[in-house]
Amino acid sequence: MNLLTSENIILFSFALIVIAFLYSSVGHGGASGYLALMTIFAFPVAIMKPSALLLNLFVSSISFLFYYRMNYFKPKLFYPFAIASVPAAFIGGFITLDNTIYKVVLGIVLVFAALRLFGIFNFKEKEAVKIQLPFALAIGFVIGLLSGMLGIGGGIILSPILLFLGWASVKESAAISSLFIFVNSFAGMLGFLLGGKIIPIESFYLVPIAVIGGMLGGFYGSGYFSNKTLKIVLGTVILMASIKLIFP
Repeated sequence: MNLLTSENIILFSFALIVIAFLYSSVGHGGASGYLALMTIFAFPVAIMKPSALLLNLFVSSISFLFYYRMNYFKPKLFYPFAIASVPAAFIGGFITLDNTIYKVVLGIVLVFAALRLFGIFNFKEKEAVKIQLPFALAIGFVIGLLSGMLGIGGGIILSPILLFLGWASVKESAAISSLFIFVNSFAGMLGFLLGGKIIPIESFYLVPIAVIGGMLGGFYGSGYFSNKTLKIVLGTVILMASIKLIFP
Protein backbone atom coordinates (compact mmCIF):
# COMPACT_ATOMS: atom_id res chain seq x y z
CA MET A 1 0.00 0.00 0.00
CA ASN A 2 1.31 3.42 -0.87
CA LEU A 3 1.53 6.03 1.88
CA LEU A 4 1.63 3.27 4.49
CA THR A 5 1.02 5.30 7.65
CA SER A 6 -0.67 4.13 10.82
CA GLU A 7 -3.64 6.42 10.07
CA ASN A 8 -4.06 4.91 6.62
CA ILE A 9 -3.83 1.37 7.97
CA ILE A 10 -6.60 2.08 10.51
CA LEU A 11 -8.78 3.81 7.91
CA PHE A 12 -8.28 1.05 5.35
CA SER A 13 -9.00 -1.69 7.90
CA PHE A 14 -12.20 -0.01 9.06
CA ALA A 15 -13.37 0.49 5.48
CA LEU A 16 -12.56 -3.14 4.68
CA ILE A 17 -14.70 -4.37 7.58
CA VAL A 18 -17.61 -2.17 6.48
CA ILE A 19 -17.37 -3.40 2.88
CA ALA A 20 -17.19 -7.06 3.91
CA PHE A 21 -20.13 -6.53 6.29
CA LEU A 22 -22.35 -4.84 3.73
CA TYR A 23 -21.61 -7.23 0.86
CA SER A 24 -21.86 -10.36 3.01
CA SER A 25 -25.24 -9.19 4.28
CA VAL A 26 -26.64 -9.48 0.74
CA GLY A 27 -24.81 -12.71 -0.11
CA HIS A 28 -21.80 -11.22 -1.91
CA GLY A 29 -18.08 -11.68 -1.41
CA GLY A 30 -17.30 -7.99 -1.82
CA ALA A 31 -14.62 -8.10 -4.53
CA SER A 32 -15.91 -5.01 -6.32
CA GLY A 33 -15.76 -3.13 -3.02
CA TYR A 34 -12.30 -4.44 -2.15
CA LEU A 35 -10.96 -3.53 -5.59
CA ALA A 36 -12.44 -0.05 -5.30
CA LEU A 37 -10.90 0.39 -1.87
CA MET A 38 -7.50 -0.82 -3.05
CA THR A 39 -7.74 1.60 -5.95
CA ILE A 40 -8.41 4.50 -3.58
CA PHE A 41 -5.39 3.50 -1.48
CA ALA A 42 -3.20 3.09 -4.58
CA PHE A 43 -2.49 -0.64 -4.30
CA PRO A 44 -0.36 -2.06 -7.14
CA VAL A 45 -2.44 -3.88 -9.78
CA ALA A 46 -0.39 -7.05 -9.12
CA ILE A 47 -1.81 -7.21 -5.59
CA MET A 48 -5.40 -6.23 -6.38
CA LYS A 49 -6.63 -9.28 -8.33
CA PRO A 50 -5.28 -12.06 -6.05
CA SER A 51 -6.28 -10.15 -2.92
CA ALA A 52 -9.86 -9.72 -4.14
CA LEU A 53 -10.13 -13.40 -5.06
CA LEU A 54 -8.71 -14.50 -1.72
CA LEU A 55 -11.03 -12.28 0.32
CA ASN A 56 -13.96 -13.42 -1.80
CA LEU A 57 -13.27 -17.05 -0.88
CA PHE A 58 -13.54 -16.35 2.83
CA VAL A 59 -16.35 -13.80 2.91
CA SER A 60 -18.62 -15.51 0.37
CA SER A 61 -18.27 -18.87 2.13
CA ILE A 62 -19.25 -17.27 5.44
CA SER A 63 -22.24 -15.56 3.85
CA PHE A 64 -23.35 -18.77 2.15
CA LEU A 65 -23.27 -20.74 5.41
CA PHE A 66 -25.62 -18.25 7.09
CA TYR A 67 -28.07 -18.23 4.17
CA TYR A 68 -27.87 -22.02 3.82
CA ARG A 69 -28.76 -22.49 7.48
CA MET A 70 -31.87 -20.38 6.86
CA ASN A 71 -32.87 -22.73 3.97
CA TYR A 72 -32.65 -20.11 1.24
CA PHE A 73 -30.30 -22.08 -1.01
CA LYS A 74 -31.95 -23.74 -4.03
CA PRO A 75 -29.48 -26.17 -5.75
CA LYS A 76 -31.55 -26.37 -8.95
CA LEU A 77 -31.11 -22.63 -9.44
CA PHE A 78 -27.39 -22.74 -8.74
CA TYR A 79 -26.07 -25.60 -10.88
CA PRO A 80 -26.83 -24.19 -14.38
CA PHE A 81 -24.79 -21.08 -13.69
CA ALA A 82 -21.94 -22.87 -11.93
CA ILE A 83 -21.51 -25.52 -14.64
CA ALA A 84 -20.62 -22.84 -17.18
CA SER A 85 -19.02 -20.25 -14.92
CA VAL A 86 -16.41 -22.43 -13.16
CA PRO A 87 -14.42 -23.45 -16.28
CA ALA A 88 -14.80 -19.91 -17.65
CA ALA A 89 -13.45 -18.41 -14.41
CA PHE A 90 -10.55 -20.87 -14.52
CA ILE A 91 -9.69 -19.71 -18.04
CA GLY A 92 -10.09 -16.09 -16.98
CA GLY A 93 -7.67 -16.64 -14.11
CA PHE A 94 -4.96 -17.50 -16.63
CA ILE A 95 -5.49 -14.25 -18.49
CA THR A 96 -3.42 -11.27 -17.42
CA LEU A 97 -4.71 -8.09 -18.96
CA ASP A 98 -2.53 -5.10 -19.70
CA ASN A 99 -2.65 -2.77 -16.69
CA THR A 100 -4.39 -0.03 -18.64
CA ILE A 101 -7.01 -2.38 -20.08
CA TYR A 102 -7.51 -4.04 -16.69
CA LYS A 103 -8.19 -0.70 -15.02
CA VAL A 104 -10.66 0.44 -17.67
CA VAL A 105 -12.62 -2.85 -17.70
CA LEU A 106 -12.61 -2.98 -13.91
CA GLY A 107 -13.72 0.64 -13.77
CA ILE A 108 -16.72 -0.14 -15.98
CA VAL A 109 -17.69 -3.10 -13.77
CA LEU A 110 -17.36 -0.91 -10.67
CA VAL A 111 -19.73 1.65 -12.19
CA PHE A 112 -22.31 -1.14 -12.46
CA ALA A 113 -21.63 -2.14 -8.84
CA ALA A 114 -22.01 1.46 -7.64
CA LEU A 115 -25.29 1.96 -9.51
CA ARG A 116 -26.63 -1.24 -7.97
CA LEU A 117 -25.79 0.05 -4.49
CA PHE A 118 -27.67 3.25 -5.35
CA GLY A 119 -30.69 1.05 -6.02
CA ILE A 120 -30.83 1.39 -9.81
CA PHE A 121 -30.52 -2.35 -10.49
CA ASN A 122 -32.29 -3.59 -7.36
CA PHE A 123 -35.21 -5.21 -9.11
CA LYS A 124 -38.27 -6.24 -7.12
CA GLU A 125 -39.23 -9.87 -6.72
CA LYS A 126 -41.46 -11.34 -9.41
CA GLU A 127 -43.61 -14.42 -9.48
CA ALA A 128 -41.45 -17.52 -9.86
CA VAL A 129 -40.49 -18.19 -13.48
CA LYS A 130 -38.99 -21.47 -14.70
CA ILE A 131 -35.29 -21.15 -15.41
CA GLN A 132 -34.18 -21.40 -19.06
CA LEU A 133 -31.15 -23.69 -19.14
CA PRO A 134 -29.36 -22.45 -22.33
CA PHE A 135 -29.78 -18.82 -21.25
CA ALA A 136 -28.53 -19.62 -17.72
CA LEU A 137 -25.47 -21.43 -19.10
CA ALA A 138 -24.61 -18.48 -21.34
CA ILE A 139 -24.99 -16.02 -18.45
CA GLY A 140 -22.82 -18.20 -16.22
CA PHE A 141 -20.06 -18.46 -18.83
CA VAL A 142 -19.83 -14.72 -19.48
CA ILE A 143 -19.88 -13.81 -15.78
CA GLY A 144 -17.36 -16.56 -14.97
CA LEU A 145 -14.87 -15.40 -17.61
CA LEU A 146 -15.14 -11.82 -16.43
CA SER A 147 -14.76 -12.94 -12.82
CA GLY A 148 -11.53 -14.80 -13.44
CA MET A 149 -10.02 -12.00 -15.50
CA LEU A 150 -10.77 -9.20 -13.04
CA GLY A 151 -10.69 -10.98 -9.68
CA ILE A 152 -14.38 -10.60 -8.88
CA GLY A 153 -16.87 -13.32 -7.99
CA GLY A 154 -19.65 -12.17 -10.28
CA GLY A 155 -22.43 -12.02 -7.68
CA ILE A 156 -22.86 -8.29 -8.18
CA ILE A 157 -23.92 -9.12 -11.75
CA LEU A 158 -25.79 -12.40 -11.17
CA SER A 159 -28.10 -11.22 -8.36
CA PRO A 160 -29.97 -8.52 -10.31
CA ILE A 161 -30.27 -10.86 -13.31
CA LEU A 162 -31.92 -13.54 -11.14
CA LEU A 163 -34.39 -11.00 -9.75
CA PHE A 164 -35.08 -9.32 -13.10
CA LEU A 165 -35.88 -12.65 -14.80
CA GLY A 166 -37.96 -13.83 -11.86
CA TRP A 167 -35.81 -16.91 -11.30
CA ALA A 168 -35.24 -16.33 -7.58
CA SER A 169 -36.41 -14.28 -4.60
CA VAL A 170 -34.14 -11.73 -2.90
CA LYS A 171 -32.98 -14.16 -0.20
CA GLU A 172 -32.64 -17.03 -2.68
CA SER A 173 -30.55 -14.90 -5.03
CA ALA A 174 -28.30 -13.96 -2.10
CA ALA A 175 -27.76 -17.63 -1.23
CA ILE A 176 -27.10 -18.61 -4.85
CA SER A 177 -24.80 -15.65 -5.45
CA SER A 178 -22.69 -16.35 -2.38
CA LEU A 179 -21.85 -19.90 -3.47
CA PHE A 180 -21.54 -18.75 -7.09
CA ILE A 181 -18.95 -16.21 -5.96
CA PHE A 182 -17.07 -18.84 -3.98
CA VAL A 183 -16.75 -21.36 -6.81
CA ASN A 184 -15.83 -18.68 -9.34
CA SER A 185 -13.23 -17.17 -7.02
CA PHE A 186 -11.77 -20.61 -6.35
CA ALA A 187 -11.58 -21.41 -10.07
CA GLY A 188 -10.13 -17.99 -10.83
CA MET A 189 -7.53 -18.37 -8.09
CA LEU A 190 -6.61 -21.85 -9.33
CA GLY A 191 -6.14 -20.53 -12.84
CA PHE A 192 -4.11 -17.62 -11.47
CA LEU A 193 -1.78 -19.96 -9.57
CA LEU A 194 -1.42 -22.53 -12.36
CA GLY A 195 -0.53 -19.64 -14.64
CA GLY A 196 2.74 -19.34 -12.71
CA LYS A 197 1.75 -16.48 -10.42
CA ILE A 198 1.79 -16.33 -6.64
CA ILE A 199 -0.43 -14.73 -4.02
CA PRO A 200 1.40 -11.75 -2.44
CA ILE A 201 1.95 -12.03 1.32
CA GLU A 202 0.11 -8.71 1.73
CA SER A 203 -3.10 -10.40 0.58
CA PHE A 204 -3.14 -12.75 3.58
CA TYR A 205 -2.89 -9.82 6.03
CA LEU A 206 -6.30 -8.64 4.84
CA VAL A 207 -8.13 -11.93 5.46
CA PRO A 208 -8.83 -11.70 9.23
CA ILE A 209 -10.04 -8.11 8.85
CA ALA A 210 -12.51 -9.04 6.11
CA VAL A 211 -13.67 -12.14 7.99
CA ILE A 212 -14.85 -9.98 10.90
CA GLY A 213 -17.08 -7.94 8.62
CA GLY A 214 -18.19 -11.04 6.70
CA MET A 215 -19.37 -12.87 9.81
CA LEU A 216 -21.34 -9.88 11.07
CA GLY A 217 -22.86 -9.23 7.65
CA GLY A 218 -23.85 -12.85 7.06
CA PHE A 219 -25.53 -13.02 10.48
CA TYR A 220 -27.61 -9.88 10.04
CA GLY A 221 -28.26 -10.24 6.31
CA SER A 222 -29.60 -13.80 6.45
CA GLY A 223 -32.16 -12.60 8.99
CA TYR A 224 -33.17 -9.02 8.32
CA PHE A 225 -30.88 -6.15 7.46
CA SER A 226 -31.16 -2.97 5.46
CA ASN A 227 -29.02 0.15 5.67
CA LYS A 228 -29.56 2.55 2.80
CA THR A 229 -27.11 5.14 4.13
CA LEU A 230 -24.19 2.70 4.15
CA LYS A 231 -25.06 1.57 0.65
CA ILE A 232 -25.08 5.14 -0.65
CA VAL A 233 -21.72 5.90 0.99
CA LEU A 234 -20.16 2.71 -0.33
CA GLY A 235 -21.64 3.29 -3.78
CA THR A 236 -20.10 6.78 -3.82
CA VAL A 237 -16.67 5.41 -2.88
CA ILE A 238 -16.87 2.74 -5.57
CA LEU A 239 -17.97 5.29 -8.16
CA MET A 240 -15.01 7.52 -7.23
CA ALA A 241 -12.67 4.55 -7.61
CA SER A 242 -14.14 3.66 -11.00
CA ILE A 243 -13.57 7.20 -12.25
CA LYS A 244 -9.99 7.04 -11.00
CA LEU A 245 -9.46 3.79 -12.89
CA ILE A 246 -11.03 4.89 -16.16
CA PHE A 247 -9.65 8.44 -16.13
CA PRO A 248 -6.28 8.26 -14.27
